[in-house]
Amino acid sequence: MIKTDEPLTQVEVRPLTELPKKKVGLMGGTFNPPHLGHLIIAKEVKEQLGLDEVWFMPDNLPPHIDKKDALEAKYRVKMVALSIKDEPDFKLEELEIKRGGVSYTYDTILELRAMYPEIEFYFIIGGDMVAYLPKWYRIDELVKLVQFVSVERKGYPKQSDYPLIWVDVLRIDLSSSLIREKLRQDRSIKYLVTREVEEYIKQEGLYRDKKD
Repeated sequence: MIKTDEPLTQVEVRPLTELPKKKVGLMGGTFNPPHLGHLIIAKEVKEQLGLDEVWFMPDNLPPHIDKKDALEAKYRVKMVALSIKDEPDFKLEELEIKRGGVSYTYDTILELRAMYPEIEFYFIIGGDMVAYLPKWYRIDELVKLVQFVSVERKGYPKQSDYPLIWVDVLRIDLSSSLIREKLRQDRSIKYLVTREVEEYIKQEGLYRDKKD
């Protein structure tokens, strides 16, 4: 054995609980259909908050929408997948679809925290949704489980009784309802959704006869 006076390299072993958590943003919603505004918001929030990823999470049946008016989940899931396929830091999360029933965010966050204890989640909502937070299912418990991020929106106050991180992003007056209306009127949706989503909607004949 060769002796040496040089000190041995010390390797610090830290418990998993002490390691920095992965930071993931959650974009929930019906995505009926997903549009470029969703992608812009996700990218801006990711960059401004230093998130590792953003997961797009289509809901199965949102509490505020009548089941008969909701586009079948398989179409919405496919459109989200097509929208984000070229962005490696955007992921599709189908938890609410697979669980079925009404999609309550409280139940979803409990499941995600149990499945991914190494991840810190940030739930992204639009500024227009902030006023409705008091009506969310078990909201007082929910805000203790996940950090809400609100995207500023023109015409809506930047205030809340709940702990929010406010993010200012490029303002685009674009909505899924606007796109559905254009489709019913047989008008172009080019530059409002990705090319793949536009082609898929045309291929499947979506929204042509549906009402909001």
